[in-house]
Amino acid sequence: MVCMKILVCGPIAYGGIERIRWLQKILAQELFEVIDQFQSKEMDYSNVKDFRDNKKLAKTIVSNDFSFIEKSDLIVAICDQPSFGTAIEIYYAKMLGKSVIVLNEAEQPSPWPIAFADIIVKDVNSLLKVLKKLAFKMNQV
Repeated sequence: MVCMKILVCGPIAYGGIERIRWLQKILAQELFEVIDQFQSKEMDYSNVKDFRDNKKLAKTIVSNDFSFIEKSDLIVAICDQPSFGTAIEIYYAKMLGKSVIVLNEAEQPSPWPIAFADIIVKDVNSLLKVLKKLAFKMNQV
């Protein structure tokens, strides 16, 4: 296992959670340590359509996501679709001094994720190459 804790962030709604899980699985197969923010069923909120009457759950999710970011070495943010949560996770990670890799396979009309990214990749193969280089550097220290 590569000693680099990675948190994969991205939009949850509209099937986005499946994309996150797919990428988590690929990273785990490549022997990266993946932090699974959905390990608790309560944290899979992909079926919640409206949080207006569920502030307690919203606060729990945000608190948990922040703690997962704190435990990570870096985050990989899937930014093919707009997401309030992903944007704030990127910002929070940067404020903690964490590295942010933006995975953007589609065109990106917003400057925000690009401006906050340390590294931008356009496909999963490029992401794996970058992560392997970073892991190698970490293991050399």
